[in-house]
Amino acid sequence: MEFQIMNQSHHPLPAYATLGASGMDLRACTPIPIALAPGQRVLIATGLYIALPQGYEAQVRPRSGLALHHGITVLNSPGTIDADYRGEIKVLLINLSDAPFVVQDGDRIAQLVVASCASVQWQVVSGLDQTARGTGGHGSTGKD
Repeated sequence: MEFQIMNQSHHPLPAYATLGASGMDLRACTPIPIALAPGQRVLIATGLYIALPQGYEAQVRPRSGLALHHGITVLNSPGTIDADYRGEIKVLLINLSDAPFVVQDGDRIAQLVVASCASVQWQVVSGLDQTARGTGGHGSTGKD
């Protein structure tokens, strides 16, 4: 499928790194390096603007390597880009490590996953159908 994208950066468009990949890397678009102190959060520009058709969303997700090796993650993960949003894609990063981390222009900072999503209308009822799980919630299946 083809969706519209506007690239205001000098970096390549997000692309799948492998045939089976579901996420495309997002790159930082910053004129100067951005230092994140431990515990600090910062909104990083990408220079990208997209137009998704109704029924789709884009999810901004952390990169596993940044999380594992540097403690850097996307704070509101996954961040949701709605079909009617036309602003710049920005990534809210947080440094969960005990060491400073510097984001350079062009660094891969997050992944973008485009997915279909349903719009629903609620039907108010007085009761719900029963399932084997019932009202069991957090941890109720016996697995952590």
